[in-house]
Amino acid sequence: MFEALSGRLEGIFQKLRGRGLLTEENIREGLREVRLALLEADVHFSVVKRFVERVRERGVGQEVLKSLTPGQQLVKIVHEELIGLLGVNHAPLAFAPQPPTLIFLVGLQGSGKTTTSGKLALWCREKGRSPLLVAADVHRPAAAAQLATLGEQLRVSVLTPKPGAKPVEIGKEGLSRARAGAHDVVIVDTAGRLHIDPDLMEELKEMVTTLRPHEVLLVADAMTGQDAVNSATAFHQAVGLTGIILTKMDGDARGGAALSIREVTGQPVKFIGVGEKLDRLEVFHPERIASRILGMGDVLSLIEKAEQVMEVENAEKLARKIREDAFTLDDFRQQLQQVKRMGSMQQVLEMIPGLKKLKGVQADEKELVKVQAVIDSMTPGERHEISIINSSRKRRIALGSGTQVHDVNRLLKQFTETKRLMRQLSKAGPQSLGKMFSGLRGM
Repeated sequence: MFEALSGRLEGIFQKLRGRGLLTEENIREGLREVRLALLEADVHFSVVKRFVERVRERGVGQEVLKSLTPGQQLVKIVHEELIGLLGVNHAPLAFAPQPPTLIFLVGLQGSGKTTTSGKLALWCREKGRSPLLVAADVHRPAAAAQLATLGEQLRVSVLTPKPGAKPVEIGKEGLSRARAGAHDVVIVDTAGRLHIDPDLMEELKEMVTTLRPHEVLLVADAMTGQDAVNSATAFHQAVGLTGIILTKMDGDARGGAALSIREVTGQPVKFIGVGEKLDRLEVFHPERIASRILGMGDVLSLIEKAEQVMEVENAEKLARKIREDAFTLDDFRQQLQQVKRMGSMQQVLEMIPGLKKLKGVQADEKELVKVQAVIDSMTPGERHEISIINSSRKRRIALGSGTQVHDVNRLLKQFTETKRLMRQLSKAGPQSLGKMFSGLRGM
C-alpha cells in the first residue's frame, strides 16, 4: 500500500538533508519532484496543485527546528498537509440514536460491494452490534446467494428478496425484519450500476428518497485510481454520499484514489479493504495513513491488531517464558499463528517505524509456511528442547515437512538467535532495541 509513492518521497527528502535553511529554491526543487511523484501515483491533478502550493507557502523561509534537519522539517510539513488532505480526523459511522441504523452500500459493478457488506457486518458485530444483511441487488444473477453464503460464514442474518420484488420494497422489508428481530444495523447491498445509466441511478435515488438511510457509502476500487474519483463525484451529485469505502488497498502501490477522493468529493473515507478475507476491513485514520506514506510506520494500528488476536493472559505468560529463557518452538509456532491473523507479514512490517529503512528486512509469506511445516513435523519433545535434534531427526523432519535438511538447520539457527535477542531485550531494556532490529536482517 502506497509503496511506490512512499519510496519516491523518501528519495526526495534524502536529497534535502544537510541544509541549514529551507530556501525558496530548495522548496521549488523538492516540490517539483513531489509534484511528479504525486502525479505518477495517479493523484488528481487539481489536488496535486493545491497540495503542493500549500506546502510551498508553509515551507519557504522557515528556520529549521533545533532537533530537525531541513529534510525532516519538510517531512513534518508534508505530513501535516497529507493529514489535512486525507481528512484530518477519522469519520466514524453515523449510528442512529433510535435503531435500526440503515446503511446503503452503492457503487460500480465489480467494486466489491457484496464482499464489503459482509466485512462491514463482521466489523459491526465485533463492536457489539447486531447487523442484518439485506440483498437488494435484483440485477446480478446469484448476488443474493453470494450474500447468503457470506452471512452463513459470519453467522449473520441475511434477508434475501422474493422473486420480482423491487429494491425499495426489499429495503422496507429489511427495516421491518430488523425491528422485529432486534437488529440495530441494517446493511443494504445494492446493485452495481454505472453512474451514466439513468434508469439504475433513478432506482437508487428512489431508494434513498424513500428509505432515508443514515449512511450512503460508496464502495470504490482503489486500484482504478482516477476512475474511482470520477465515479465518487457522480454518485455524490446524484444521491448524496456520506462516506467512502476503498477496496483492494493492499494491491494499490500508488494510492491516487485515497489521496484524491476526499478532497474532490468532500466526503470522508471511512474504511479501507486490505485483503480478501472477511476480517480485512480497517477503519481509515488519516494521520496513520499519512505516517505510513512517509515511512513513519503505524504503531497504533499495530497495537490494535495485536490486541484483537492476543489475550492479556497469554501475553503475560509469554513474557514470563522469555524472562525465564523457557521460550520453545511451540510458543514460537503459536505466536506465528497469531501474527498471521493480524494480516500479511508485509502489512505488519509496514506498521513498524523505521523498519523499511533496514536493508534485507522483508516479508516472505512462503517462507513462513515452510517454517510452520518444519515445526509441525517435529515431535513435542523436539519442539520443547531443540538440542536433541540430531542428524537423523533432521532428515526425518525435512522429509515430513517436504523441505530440505538445510531448511531445518536454518530454522534452528534462527530460533536460537531469536531467543538470544529476546533474552538481551528483557534484561537490558530499551537500548537493546537496536540490537534486536539488527538481528532481524538475518531472519
